[in-house]
Amino acid sequence: MDDNINHGRARASYDTVAEEYQQRIGGELADKPVDRALLGAVLEEAAGGPVADLGCGPGHVAAWLAEHGAEVVGIDLSPGMVAVARREHPGVEFREGDLLRLPAADGEFAAAVALYSVIHLEPHELKPAFAEIRRVLRPGGVLLVSFHLGAEVRRLEEWWGHAVDVDFHFLDQEAVAGQLTEAGFTVEARLQRAPRPHEAETHRGYLLARRS
Repeated sequence: MDDNINHGRARASYDTVAEEYQQRIGGELADKPVDRALLGAVLEEAAGGPVADLGCGPGHVAAWLAEHGAEVVGIDLSPGMVAVARREHPGVEFREGDLLRLPAADGEFAAAVALYSVIHLEPHELKPAFAEIRRVLRPGGVLLVSFHLGAEVRRLEEWWGHAVDVDFHFLDQEAVAGQLTEAGFTVEARLQRAPRPHEAETHRGYLLARRS
Protein backbone atom coordinates (compact mmCIF):
# COMPACT_ATOMS: atom_id res chain seq x y z
CA MET A 1 0.00 0.00 0.00
CA ASP A 2 1.20 3.53 -0.76
CA ASP A 3 2.97 5.17 2.17
CA ASN A 4 0.85 8.34 1.85
CA ILE A 5 -2.29 6.22 2.15
CA ASN A 6 -0.91 4.50 5.26
CA HIS A 7 -0.09 7.83 6.86
CA GLY A 8 -3.52 9.13 5.93
CA ARG A 9 -5.16 6.13 7.57
CA ALA A 10 -3.18 6.71 10.78
CA ARG A 11 -3.95 10.45 10.72
CA ALA A 12 -7.69 9.91 10.30
CA SER A 13 -7.77 7.20 12.97
CA TYR A 14 -6.04 9.36 15.57
CA ASP A 15 -8.27 12.31 14.66
CA THR A 16 -11.24 10.04 15.42
CA VAL A 17 -10.03 8.96 18.88
CA ALA A 18 -8.24 12.17 19.94
CA GLU A 19 -10.68 13.25 22.65
CA GLU A 20 -11.05 9.81 24.18
CA TYR A 21 -7.31 9.20 23.91
CA GLN A 22 -6.74 12.29 26.05
CA GLN A 23 -9.26 11.08 28.63
CA ARG A 24 -7.80 7.58 28.84
CA ILE A 25 -4.08 8.15 28.27
CA GLY A 26 -3.47 11.77 29.30
CA GLY A 27 -2.47 10.84 32.85
CA GLU A 28 -0.55 7.65 32.10
CA LEU A 29 2.91 8.87 33.18
CA ALA A 30 1.76 8.88 36.81
CA ASP A 31 1.89 5.06 36.69
CA LYS A 32 5.05 4.70 34.58
CA PRO A 33 8.14 5.12 36.77
CA VAL A 34 10.50 3.63 34.17
CA ASP A 35 9.27 6.02 31.51
CA ARG A 36 9.64 8.97 33.86
CA ALA A 37 13.18 7.92 34.71
CA LEU A 38 14.12 7.69 31.03
CA LEU A 39 12.52 11.04 30.29
CA GLY A 40 14.53 12.45 33.18
CA ALA A 41 17.70 11.13 31.54
CA VAL A 42 16.71 12.86 28.30
CA LEU A 43 16.23 16.13 30.17
CA GLU A 44 19.66 15.80 31.76
CA GLU A 45 21.24 15.11 28.37
CA ALA A 46 19.45 18.09 26.83
CA ALA A 47 21.08 20.34 29.45
CA GLY A 48 18.42 23.02 29.10
CA GLY A 49 18.24 22.86 25.31
CA PRO A 50 14.97 22.42 23.41
CA VAL A 51 13.38 18.97 23.29
CA ALA A 52 11.08 17.54 20.60
CA ASP A 53 8.23 15.15 21.43
CA LEU A 54 7.69 13.32 18.14
CA GLY A 55 4.28 11.75 17.81
CA CYS A 56 3.16 13.73 20.83
CA GLY A 57 -0.52 12.74 20.75
CA PRO A 58 -2.54 14.83 23.24
CA GLY A 59 0.66 16.38 24.58
CA HIS A 60 0.94 14.76 28.00
CA VAL A 61 4.60 13.77 27.62
CA ALA A 62 5.50 17.18 26.21
CA ALA A 63 3.72 18.79 29.17
CA TRP A 64 5.62 16.59 31.64
CA LEU A 65 8.91 17.59 30.05
CA ALA A 66 7.90 21.26 30.17
CA GLU A 67 6.87 20.95 33.84
CA HIS A 68 10.37 19.65 34.55
CA GLY A 69 12.08 22.62 33.00
CA ALA A 70 12.42 21.87 29.29
CA GLU A 71 11.57 24.04 26.33
CA VAL A 72 9.44 21.58 24.37
CA VAL A 73 7.92 21.31 20.90
CA GLY A 74 5.37 18.56 20.36
CA ILE A 75 4.84 17.31 16.80
CA ASP A 76 2.07 14.98 15.66
CA LEU A 77 0.63 13.72 12.39
CA SER A 78 -2.95 14.14 13.58
CA PRO A 79 -4.52 17.64 13.51
CA GLY A 80 -7.09 16.36 15.99
CA MET A 81 -4.40 15.35 18.45
CA VAL A 82 -2.58 18.67 18.00
CA ALA A 83 -5.81 20.56 18.67
CA VAL A 84 -6.37 18.62 21.90
CA ALA A 85 -2.75 19.11 22.94
CA ARG A 86 -2.94 22.88 22.38
CA ARG A 87 -6.15 23.09 24.38
CA GLU A 88 -4.93 20.95 27.28
CA HIS A 89 -1.40 22.39 27.45
CA PRO A 90 -1.49 25.99 26.22
CA GLY A 91 1.99 26.73 27.54
CA VAL A 92 3.63 24.22 25.17
CA GLU A 93 4.23 24.65 21.44
CA PHE A 94 2.68 22.03 19.16
CA ARG A 95 3.07 21.56 15.41
CA GLU A 96 1.48 19.27 12.83
CA GLY A 97 4.01 17.12 11.02
CA ASP A 98 5.08 13.75 9.68
CA LEU A 99 8.08 11.81 11.03
CA LEU A 100 9.45 11.67 7.50
CA ARG A 101 9.13 15.44 6.97
CA LEU A 102 9.47 17.12 10.34
CA PRO A 103 8.47 20.81 10.56
CA ALA A 104 11.73 21.80 12.22
CA ALA A 105 15.06 23.36 11.31
CA ASP A 106 18.34 21.50 11.02
CA GLY A 107 19.81 21.05 14.50
CA GLU A 108 16.85 22.72 16.21
CA PHE A 109 16.69 20.32 19.15
CA ALA A 110 19.11 19.18 21.85
CA ALA A 111 17.10 15.97 22.37
CA ALA A 112 14.02 14.17 21.14
CA VAL A 113 11.62 11.47 22.30
CA ALA A 114 9.53 9.25 20.05
CA LEU A 115 7.31 7.16 22.32
CA TYR A 116 5.25 4.58 20.39
CA SER A 117 5.15 6.73 17.26
CA VAL A 118 7.48 4.75 14.98
CA ILE A 119 5.13 1.76 15.34
CA HIS A 120 2.90 3.30 12.65
CA LEU A 121 5.69 3.39 10.07
CA GLU A 122 6.28 0.69 7.51
CA PRO A 123 9.56 -1.22 8.05
CA HIS A 124 11.27 0.51 5.12
CA GLU A 125 10.36 3.91 6.60
CA LEU A 126 12.26 3.46 9.87
CA LYS A 127 15.70 4.38 8.58
CA PRO A 128 14.46 7.50 6.68
CA ALA A 129 12.52 8.58 9.77
CA PHE A 130 15.60 8.19 11.97
CA ALA A 131 17.67 10.11 9.42
CA GLU A 132 15.08 12.90 9.51
CA ILE A 133 15.17 12.94 13.32
CA ARG A 134 18.96 13.10 13.16
CA ARG A 135 18.66 16.14 10.89
CA VAL A 136 16.72 18.12 13.49
CA LEU A 137 19.04 17.14 16.37
CA ARG A 138 22.18 18.99 17.30
CA PRO A 139 25.50 17.08 17.14
CA GLY A 140 25.57 14.83 20.19
CA GLY A 141 21.83 15.16 20.71
CA VAL A 142 19.99 12.18 22.16
CA LEU A 143 16.88 10.33 21.02
CA LEU A 144 14.68 8.08 23.17
CA VAL A 145 12.57 5.64 21.12
CA SER A 146 9.99 3.22 22.52
CA PHE A 147 7.88 0.55 20.81
CA HIS A 148 6.04 -2.72 21.28
CA LEU A 149 8.28 -5.78 21.02
CA GLY A 150 7.51 -8.55 18.56
CA ALA A 151 7.12 -9.31 14.88
CA GLU A 152 3.40 -8.93 14.24
CA VAL A 153 1.29 -6.21 12.67
CA ARG A 154 -2.00 -5.52 14.41
CA ARG A 155 -4.66 -3.68 12.43
CA LEU A 156 -7.32 -1.93 14.47
CA GLU A 157 -10.68 -1.33 12.84
CA GLU A 158 -12.44 -0.52 16.12
CA TRP A 159 -10.88 1.45 18.97
CA TRP A 160 -12.84 2.31 22.12
CA GLY A 161 -16.06 2.03 20.13
CA HIS A 162 -14.83 4.20 17.24
CA ALA A 163 -14.34 2.98 13.68
CA VAL A 164 -10.66 3.33 12.73
CA ASP A 165 -8.17 1.85 10.26
CA VAL A 166 -4.62 1.85 11.63
CA ASP A 167 -1.71 -0.60 11.80
CA PHE A 168 0.53 -1.16 14.82
CA HIS A 169 3.90 -2.66 13.90
CA PHE A 170 5.59 -4.63 16.65
CA LEU A 171 9.36 -4.35 16.33
CA ASP A 172 12.52 -6.29 17.09
CA GLN A 173 14.77 -4.26 19.38
CA GLU A 174 18.04 -5.19 17.69
CA ALA A 175 16.59 -4.51 14.25
CA VAL A 176 15.53 -1.02 15.36
CA ALA A 177 18.97 -0.47 16.88
CA GLY A 178 20.49 -1.43 13.53
CA GLN A 179 18.31 1.07 11.69
CA LEU A 180 19.35 3.79 14.14
CA THR A 181 23.01 2.95 13.59
CA GLU A 182 22.61 3.07 9.82
CA ALA A 183 20.90 6.46 10.14
CA GLY A 184 23.84 7.95 11.99
CA PHE A 185 23.15 7.25 15.67
CA THR A 186 25.11 5.42 18.33
CA VAL A 187 22.84 3.31 20.53
CA GLU A 188 23.94 3.78 24.13
CA ALA A 189 21.25 2.00 26.16
CA ARG A 190 18.66 -0.74 25.69
CA LEU A 191 15.81 -1.61 28.02
CA GLN A 192 12.80 -3.90 27.97
CA ARG A 193 9.89 -4.11 30.38
CA ALA A 194 6.65 -5.97 30.95
CA PRO A 195 3.31 -4.17 30.72
CA ARG A 196 1.98 -2.23 33.69
CA PRO A 197 -1.40 -3.35 35.13
CA HIS A 198 -3.50 -0.89 33.11
CA GLU A 199 -1.52 -1.07 29.85
CA ALA A 200 -2.09 -3.19 26.77
CA GLU A 201 -0.52 -6.58 27.37
CA THR A 202 2.59 -6.10 25.25
CA HIS A 203 6.25 -6.01 26.21
CA ARG A 204 7.94 -2.68 25.58
CA GLY A 205 11.36 -1.85 24.18
CA TYR A 206 13.35 1.34 24.68
CA LEU A 207 16.48 2.57 22.96
CA LEU A 208 18.53 5.64 23.92
CA ALA A 209 20.69 6.76 21.03
CA ARG A 210 22.99 9.68 20.36
CA ARG A 211 23.53 11.53 17.10
CA SER A 212 27.00 10.45 16.03
